[in-house]
Amino acid sequence: MTAKIKLGFIVFLLTTFIGGSTISFASVLEEVIVTAQKREQNVQDIGIAITAMTGDQMDALGYNSAQHVTTMAPGVHTVQPNGEANYSIAIRGSANSDFTTNQESPVAIYLDGVYVSQMSGTGFSLFDMERVEILRGPQGTLYGRNATGGLAHFISKKPTRETEGYAKATVGEYSQFKFEGAISGPIGETASARLSVSTHNNDGYITNRLGKDLNNADDQSIRLQFLWNPSDDIEFLLSLRGSQQDIRTGFFEHVSAVGASGEYTPNEVNYVLGYIDNDGDVYAGDYDDPGFNDLETRGYSGTLTWDFGNMKLTSITDFSTVERDYIEDSDASPAPVFDFFLVTDSEQFSQEIRLDGETDSMKWTAGVYYLDLDINDANGAITDPFVGPAPTPGAEAGLFNPYRSEVQSMSVFGQVEFAIADNVNMTIGGRVVRDDRDFAFNVDIVEFVNPDPAMFNDPSNRNLLAPLASYVASREDTEWAGRLGLDWTLSDDTLIYTSWNRGVKTSGYNAPIFPLSPPNDYDDATMSFDPEIVDAFEVGVKLSTPDGRARLNAAMYYNDFDNYQAFTITGLDTLLKNSTADSKGFEVELMANPTDGLDILLGVAYNDTDLTLGDGFRTGPVQSPKWNANAMVRYEWSLASGATVALQGDMHYRSKHIFALPNLPANREDGYTIGNVFLTYTTADQAWVASAFVENVTGEEHLVQTFDLSTDALFGMIEQYYNRPKWAGVSLRYNF
Repeated sequence: MTAKIKLGFIVFLLTTFIGGSTISFASVLEEVIVTAQKREQNVQDIGIAITAMTGDQMDALGYNSAQHVTTMAPGVHTVQPNGEANYSIAIRGSANSDFTTNQESPVAIYLDGVYVSQMSGTGFSLFDMERVEILRGPQGTLYGRNATGGLAHFISKKPTRETEGYAKATVGEYSQFKFEGAISGPIGETASARLSVSTHNNDGYITNRLGKDLNNADDQSIRLQFLWNPSDDIEFLLSLRGSQQDIRTGFFEHVSAVGASGEYTPNEVNYVLGYIDNDGDVYAGDYDDPGFNDLETRGYSGTLTWDFGNMKLTSITDFSTVERDYIEDSDASPAPVFDFFLVTDSEQFSQEIRLDGETDSMKWTAGVYYLDLDINDANGAITDPFVGPAPTPGAEAGLFNPYRSEVQSMSVFGQVEFAIADNVNMTIGGRVVRDDRDFAFNVDIVEFVNPDPAMFNDPSNRNLLAPLASYVASREDTEWAGRLGLDWTLSDDTLIYTSWNRGVKTSGYNAPIFPLSPPNDYDDATMSFDPEIVDAFEVGVKLSTPDGRARLNAAMYYNDFDNYQAFTITGLDTLLKNSTADSKGFEVELMANPTDGLDILLGVAYNDTDLTLGDGFRTGPVQSPKWNANAMVRYEWSLASGATVALQGDMHYRSKHIFALPNLPANREDGYTIGNVFLTYTTADQAWVASAFVENVTGEEHLVQTFDLSTDALFGMIEQYYNRPKWAGVSLRYNF
């Protein structure tokens, strides 16, 4: 394009979009009504550190994934221990980096009031959402499971009595095509329904010089809801949901390394594999066995709400399943040495019954919660040099480690909020939890008769060569969580709060991949870990200007952990071990609309966690940077036609952090900043919305996860998983 054409195009934009424009309407960052305490409240009126966005706000800001939303919440980020197949959320130094799927996260994830226990089941698309609520700090009183770090609640849009819906298509780099849409409306005098769908495809952005490119997208999701209102007091919602994913995954950048401390030797040939990858391209490699993630989730839930006037009954019943086959070329080389795999087959049933009531001076909640979790999983490896040649010609030998975990959890809970002065409220709550857990685990040498990775989970394809180890155990744990809080409302625009929360995360069992080496053994000390308990103390303030144009929320906290469940790596095995830890920090969040059409969101978080392992080694936990920061600036203006244009930029920053213990050079990331830009055009009637976006606009390359396979004379390498590259695209949405 010549300079004259470029200049003419710029002049056209200025005269069209600015020259004849008038300032647009209200702020996108309006106050949000949330249900963090199981009833509708303004987010500014609750003595909890909360970041919340409505679905309309997320659409306007271009946020369509959990990664987008979490990066705009101070001290919150997503964790992806084995690629784009799944994720967990980290808050205030609490995270789950263990990719074995029997481990639950200290940051709980809920979808429409239903707890999602499996990390491999959390990769659902964020489409047709009502809002997202992220609660920081322990939430063990009113929520049913494991929220020692906090929780994220994703709430979908419900059926409506008026016919409405939307359709949105996105095209982007790597032949990306994404479609999502919904239609909602009445089906008779007392019922309505809503159908929501999403599909996403793109080519792999990781070049495989030996075959098909990796980290493509092939995802489909559907959600069908029926809402029945037989009277003004009774409401029943039936929700049916499902998703599937079939992608080529498991990419890692191969870096040669040697020594007990994982020292990089990038310009030396890997002495074990006879391979070197020093081309400097972290998005390319030589993978002889491209991996895959074949995932299917299903969910069926029914929610009954019955309003008795001064009291309301809520019942949430859910049955969910997750099935997953995952394999990766872990040596990230042409050598047929080490392929790691995971199998997930889980069934979850949960039931919550809750009563809520209020008087002139008191609001209360009481209920029971039951969870039944049945997990039939396995992990293992195809690694001929490790176990020797297979007896059957053409077969491959390896490890197949099946394990079964059965959990029954019952809890009773209650919370009461009452006035102790005209402008001071006290909150007292508690929960008693009883967990019964049975666990059985085997380590077996097998031969895979057909070496095709797609056959590795077929029982007819496996012959048992030798059992190496087994472990069978059960445990019963009774724990309690509690909350004591004071909210002081100085004015309609100022809330000061302080709280003590005792949070509890359930016990569990490890599922190592390879035979353990001394001093580790298949005993309770190595395989089992106790419940994690935290006493959290917090002081916060929530301020709003009288005109509503700015909100400033800040919190300081101190967390004292008992039996902190620390993520460690021993050789190739990931283990959770109890340790002692404490953390302290603060968060500040500013949302402002200083002038019509201009929205500003700023956040900063500091977290200092001191972790002491059983051997006295002191360090920080995994995925816990001391500093997080985020910023978003959006300016919207209207055209003479009444249409609007919005230009937006956002960024998030994470300081240096580690991915595994021990804290070695191979497990570190020095820190990074990621930026995105968006341009949006909306017609005057808001029926059509066209957007253009560039994610990771500077092409920043940073580590998402690493695994050190150089120590203990293993494979002479380090696996490095990097973020997505720069990605541009456009989308078009129609609302009706």
